Amino acid sequence: MTNRICHIEIDEKGLVRPTPEIEQERRVAIFDLLEENSFGLPARDGRAVAPGPYRLGLAIREGRLVFDVATEDETKVGEFHLSLGPFRQVVKDYFQICESYFDAVKRLPPSQIEAIDMARRGIHNEGARVLQERLEGKAEVDLDTARRLFTLICVLHWG
Repeated sequence: MTNRICHIEIDEKGLVRPTPEIEQERRVAIFDLLEENSFGLPARDGRAVAPGPYRLGLAIREGRLVFDVATEDETKVGEFHLSLGPFRQVVKDYFQICESYFDAVKRLPPSQIEAIDMARRGIHNEGARVLQERLEGKAEVDLDTARRLFTLICVLHWG
């Protein structure tokens, strides 16, 4: 399959060291993303689309989320910048619910953990939908890929 990400790199310059929980979320998101994802570039301005698989770099530069896209052989095929504004509230909500979840796992019964986890998944899905909307016309991703990328965006926000 060519419409996929084969490598992902996060630019950690200037980021605060994440907590062990956030670091684990990042490792899992990257592993899951590389195992299964759907990522394609749409045709723009009548130009042919470079075939994947793609290497993806994620960074925050000058207050914007940057997607740096290259082919598997590292030929750069695109870069797009997204405003962080639409993500701020959902990222804040996601971090708050994650803190509650991590705390609950240590001390609450499974039924209460499950309720918090359901809320966490709902906020995660909302972040994925925001990302899909922001990527419209730039990249095509399915919901699962958007969820994993949203996790990585949260890691970037952590710094």
